[in-house]
Amino acid sequence: MKRLYQVVTETQFNCCTRPAVYKKLLYSLCFFHSILLERKKFRQMGWNIVYSFNDSDFEVSENLLCLYLDKYDEIPWDALKYLIAGVNYGGHVTDEWDRRLLTAYINDYFCEAAVNQTFYKLSSLPTYYIPRDGPLSRFQEHINTLPPTEHPEVFGQHPNADIASQIAETRTLFDTLLSLQPQDTGAMTAGAKASREETVLELLGDVRSKIPSLIDCESTRTHLQDNPSPLNVVLLQEIQRYNSLLQTIISSLVELEKGIKGFVVMSPSMEETFNCMYDARVPLLWEKAYPSLKPLAAWMRDLCQRVDQFARWAEDVQPPVLFWLSGFTFPNGFLAAVLQSSARQQSISVDTLSWEFIVSTVDDRNLLTPPEDGVYVRGLYLEGAGWDRKNSCLVEAEPMQMVCPFPTIYFKPVENRKKMSKSMYTCPCYYFPVRAGRAGRPSFVVGIELRSGDVAPDHWIKRGTALLLSLDN
Repeated sequence: MKRLYQVVTETQFNCCTRPAVYKKLLYSLCFFHSILLERKKFRQMGWNIVYSFNDSDFEVSENLLCLYLDKYDEIPWDALKYLIAGVNYGGHVTDEWDRRLLTAYINDYFCEAAVNQTFYKLSSLPTYYIPRDGPLSRFQEHINTLPPTEHPEVFGQHPNADIASQIAETRTLFDTLLSLQPQDTGAMTAGAKASREETVLELLGDVRSKIPSLIDCESTRTHLQDNPSPLNVVLLQEIQRYNSLLQTIISSLVELEKGIKGFVVMSPSMEETFNCMYDARVPLLWEKAYPSLKPLAAWMRDLCQRVDQFARWAEDVQPPVLFWLSGFTFPNGFLAAVLQSSARQQSISVDTLSWEFIVSTVDDRNLLTPPEDGVYVRGLYLEGAGWDRKNSCLVEAEPMQMVCPFPTIYFKPVENRKKMSKSMYTCPCYYFPVRAGRAGRPSFVVGIELRSGDVAPDHWIKRGTALLLSLDN
């Protein structure tokens, strides 16, 4: 904000025909620009994608502000907000949830209260407000009194978001240090080389002993051939994907063992697998079925649970009562299959169906039978907020609570559903913590409507509140 106000000249500061209104909205615009730039420090809880907002965006917005105040007797709020947040800054934004965040900010900073109310607060903290009218120097002096370190609440974030970003930065630092360690085994001593290879061989044997057995896809297909329902089609597709993944893991481990023992020449892909296993990371070759940020040990436990879910489903032939949505390699396909099943059952068009989300208030052990229509989904995690089980609404997260397990949700298909209530927060659900996705595969799964509690939904938009199907540990 200091830098932006140094760019504004005294002549420019007093050129508008409505100087009092212009000065207040210029301060709001500077605050808006600064918030957008600095919010990226919160990583995934700040922006799904980091955008290159720059001074040109501010300058164009300032020109628009001056032009519209000169041209219209009444402030055209909708036009200003659309041109600034929707077109100018929004031109950088490619993610619809980030665009929603832009809208939430601009609605707070560009409003009637900002020009009519004395010391209009731009944040819940008392320090951040629009100062009294005066010369350019008064605004610059006010900016100099602002705290040198911004509290997360300035951005509408919970203090936990700052902790989460520091943890992410620390993890990035250690990953970088790990990548800088010597990778060329030829440069090591004989003892060091043997130790490194022995370590990987021991780990290789441990991984091979824990790999689950392949699911009998042909036998499952035979049992299900009389009932080609959408859910059974999804089951067969998931079995095929996991069997393919397991075969890839087994074959890569066999080849790596031969390479370490000198029976075959080590290829670049084998060296990559070797280095990943030594660093306790998941080789890229193994991530072809689904993305994950888990380390190798946690990833193997997760893989075993995923395969076990579909093995049990195939063995029972009947779908489970509770579906672990995280276990699907393609959860959107599963949800689409549920809608198709409901449409067939009710003899209606699938295009008329949408979801109603009912968060369970009882223990999972009491859910003994599947619902007549729709599915029970378990295993989600809430990030950026807490959940009040008694009142079934969002609340503030506890200190140091980065994520919290979320209760089972009843995904109920509803025909021609009515418009969502203003007290509901549409919470984006992501496959894993990288909300932008990776390798051409989006992470977003579905928007789940949750009661926002005692605050407006915009509160949780600024918090970056989201549901995750899987974590990074």
